[in-house]
Amino acid sequence: MSEKILDRATLLARVAEARASGKRVALTNGVFDLLHVGHVRSIRAAARLADVLIVALNADASVRQLKGPGRPIVSERHRAEVIAALEGVTWVTLFDEVDVAPLLRAVRPDIHAKGADYRGQPMREPSCVEDWGGRFVLVGGGPDSTTAMIARAAASLAQDVNDAR
Repeated sequence: MSEKILDRATLLARVAEARASGKRVALTNGVFDLLHVGHVRSIRAAARLADVLIVALNADASVRQLKGPGRPIVSERHRAEVIAALEGVTWVTLFDEVDVAPLLRAVRPDIHAKGADYRGQPMREPSCVEDWGGRFVLVGGGPDSTTAMIARAAASLAQDVNDAR
């Protein structure tokens, strides 16, 4: 596994070191199940906002709470490894909570970036980050979502089964 994948205590120590050397810290979070172009665009855009980028991944249990019993498709360990391999990602950490606010409060990033596909949706993160003078931004985005990709794949499979009959 990558040395970029950190538990919370190690992450907080590294963030303190980064801040002590004058670096700006950004954090983005999500499920990142079935990585797609919207994910990559969002992560790249978030990386450009600061010196350090933390990608916080929902752990498998929280993904099931958010998305249902059939998710995630890809395990937390594999999702973390794939995200850690992306250019611009400094560290990856998993969080068990459904809500990222406790992690945000612990890390206190200068910037919290969320994918532009969240535009117009109710979110607690902006006010949470503003509590310590941080900034919330929407970044990147793409034509797809993992849920939409899964739905298309299921429909295609169903069509293939019907065609085979």
